[in-house]
Amino acid sequence: MVDPLTPVGIDTLLASHLHRAQPCLWTNPARMARAPASLQTMGRTISLNDTREAAARLHRFEGLLAQVFPELAGTGGVVESAVLPAQALHPALGIGSVQGRVFIKADHRLPVAGSIKARGGMHEVLEFAEGLALQHGLVEPGGDYRALANPKAREVLGRYQVAVGSTGNLGLSIGVVASALGFRAAVHMSADAKEWKKERLRQRGVQVVEHAGDYERAVAAGRAQAGSDPLCHFVDDEQSFSLLLGYSAAALHVPAQLAEQGIVVDAEHPLIVYLPCGVGGAPAGIAFGLRQVLGPHVHCFFAEPVQSPCFMVQMLADQATQSGGGQAHPSVYDWGLTNQTEADGLAVPRASLLAAQLMGPLLSGVFTVADDTLFAHLVQVLDALGERIEPSAAAGFSGPGMLTGTDAGQAWLHRAGVGAALPNATHLVWTTGGLLVPDAQYEGFVQRGRALLAARG
Repeated sequence: MVDPLTPVGIDTLLASHLHRAQPCLWTNPARMARAPASLQTMGRTISLNDTREAAARLHRFEGLLAQVFPELAGTGGVVESAVLPAQALHPALGIGSVQGRVFIKADHRLPVAGSIKARGGMHEVLEFAEGLALQHGLVEPGGDYRALANPKAREVLGRYQVAVGSTGNLGLSIGVVASALGFRAAVHMSADAKEWKKERLRQRGVQVVEHAGDYERAVAAGRAQAGSDPLCHFVDDEQSFSLLLGYSAAALHVPAQLAEQGIVVDAEHPLIVYLPCGVGGAPAGIAFGLRQVLGPHVHCFFAEPVQSPCFMVQMLADQATQSGGGQAHPSVYDWGLTNQTEADGLAVPRASLLAAQLMGPLLSGVFTVADDTLFAHLVQVLDALGERIEPSAAAGFSGPGMLTGTDAGQAWLHRAGVGAALPNATHLVWTTGGLLVPDAQYEGFVQRGRALLAARG
């Protein structure tokens, strides 16, 4: 085991909690109040214009999506989720009347893929399809993309393969969308991927390649195999700008949704957003978009399992490096952690450097959650709101309590100038999956959560 980075500018109490797999909160000393109009990460500069281009691409495909996915016919091919009031959850989350209001951004309801991965995953597949369609003359610029559903177009796209490495939800998104457009699709899945997700992919005609190792090994194997096939496009969750920008497009819908709920975002009405985090691409894309669209008074926190806090580990390493030490790209194993969690979509040992570099000046913090808490919150969300989420989607619900009920959270509220405005704050918990979980598996989640709540009295 490599020694933790505690000697170099890292709080020793935080490091102790992290090392012992105990829930903890890290807050970002490098966050900039006003996000730059453009940011550089991994050698590329991105701005809100890139987010708008991703949204425009999704719009161009809406007619085709409505045609190939019956569940999108009612929305005209738009893939979007609602913002839901969740005040009924306040007692369960320990939120008092002077600590703000809780809402949910319900990506657990997203159609087609059933998770947040419908956003970025769909965007990257569509970007690849668009490039091929224009190259082969299947559509004209500005033309009707529904032409890609005809036999000629499907024959051309069928020459190509789309591959991805995944613990589950990204694989579902990529596999389902790619196969619907006629691509050959392959998903390299790690040992912690759920069996029902593998079976759902196989039912769609997607090749599932199983690996004995963790997420990182599945991605590496998929990347290597794709590199030997010139007709294969590998969706690289660790390094993909297309995925990240597809996720960021969600932020363009949020201001109008908040306004519909009567929510204002300013210094007197801060917005605090809690995003479950695996490798980091999805929450980083959303956080980037929110900071660009809503400005300095939106604060984004990532939520990770206590055994898989890869993003916190990376942000601590970056902080330590600025103090003269630290590793460039550590893993959770370096901290003596197992990377074992029931939140399969969050079981990632090493964060995306693309996401971590982007979040350096934007992110407010990262907190960790015990698996038992995920199941307890899953049941509380069901009982209070009637919403079905999977364990990984429950990670964000610990956020409000972490800020209001811990010394580290209270210190951040004071430093960030949020404490005085807390009664008027909005806590937005971003859920990530659950729609497609089979009833038998979901009932198992509920039984575990109820047993834990009963044991707590």
